Amino acid sequence: MRASALFRLNGAQVDRIGEILTLIHLKDSAQRTAGLLSHGQKQWLEIGMLLMQDPKLLLLDEPVAGMTDEETARTAELFLTLKGKHSLMVVEHDMGFIRAISDVVTVLCDGAVLAQGTLDQVQADERVIEVYLGR
Repeated sequence: MRASALFRLNGAQVDRIGEILTLIHLKDSAQRTAGLLSHGQKQWLEIGMLLMQDPKLLLLDEPVAGMTDEETARTAELFLTLKGKHSLMVVEHDMGFIRAISDVVTVLCDGAVLAQGTLDQVQADERVIEVYLGR
């Protein structure tokens, strides 16, 4: 069942949904049920539902896990678009994705900041190497 059948939406809300569907690359899939979407599209739909609330901060845990390379690239584009409008905190193990979206990377260990800087800086940090690679 479509959300519009469950709720009475005003014109501004319908317009906002259309804007977000375009932003999250799902405008062409608007009539499909969520169960028929690909894994990446389901992730985008989740992000879209968050964006409907117009949050100041998005906390995202491994948003590209299980995505294809194309979906990951499109998600990076989406996040770069969101950066100017929302603060993003992303926990992710895909370093190519992190490189595409981040200027500053923070590495945590036991709830404390272990290293912070560019991806190249934190990857070269001996403490990060020891903690995460066991050298």
